[in-house]
Amino acid sequence: MSKVTAFGKLQLPNVTLCAMTSVNVRATVKAMEYSMRGIDFGDAVLITHEKPSYLPDTIRYSHTDPLNSIDDFNYKMVYELGSHIHTDYAMIVHADGFIVHPEMWRDEFLDYDYIGSPWPIPPEGDTTTYRDRDGNLCRVGNSVGIRSKRLMDFAAKAGIPWEGEYAFGKMWFHEDGFICCKIKHLLEAEGMRIAPLEVAKYFGHEAMIPEIEGITPFCFHKWNGTNSQYPNFMLEPAPVRFLRKVHGKVHGLLHGGND
Repeated sequence: MSKVTAFGKLQLPNVTLCAMTSVNVRATVKAMEYSMRGIDFGDAVLITHEKPSYLPDTIRYSHTDPLNSIDDFNYKMVYELGSHIHTDYAMIVHADGFIVHPEMWRDEFLDYDYIGSPWPIPPEGDTTTYRDRDGNLCRVGNSVGIRSKRLMDFAAKAGIPWEGEYAFGKMWFHEDGFICCKIKHLLEAEGMRIAPLEVAKYFGHEAMIPEIEGITPFCFHKWNGTNSQYPNFMLEPAPVRFLRKVHGKVHGLLHGGND
């Protein structure tokens, strides 16, 4: 069970705040620091190819080879992530998705091996997206979320092959879809559980679906709809934009051109 200290900070000693990336690293670090407002995690780790000079002491660096594509990210999130985590759970955040309302924490979030933002119902005629092996609709996934250590270790330890899903003329490899749809039956056979929509709607928001209306989430992913109110650390700060504009004008004057 979590608890709140006299200073009002939520204590999550069995959860690691975690991010894996080789792009938007500075923004990712800022997102991690923002996620730590009001929460004491058992650990915090940035998994990337080179330790940033600006990484604060509150965040541990863990090495991975460069993620040269989104495919590298998806694969490593399934087969490597667990090796960087030393607690029972990990809270995964990105530069574009992180914790925004620590006060909305619910202990029931840790009753599951995977919880993320709810998925929308796919368009009529789409019988592939958000479906398990039997064609049943899966309503909860999303890579910004909490995973148990046993789930993070499962695919590598069990030797589960990395398989995509063919749809719309190409093969798709999404780590959240692989876990929450493609191998869902294997996870459930091992006693692992993915949170239901009824709980996940209080955890995170990505798609603006009817079920989340009027709910303030613990975390978010992407700046859609009501999520547009949350910080965007990938935007260049105003002073930097101003200096860049001034530099451009000076450059134009010196070279006889216009900016």
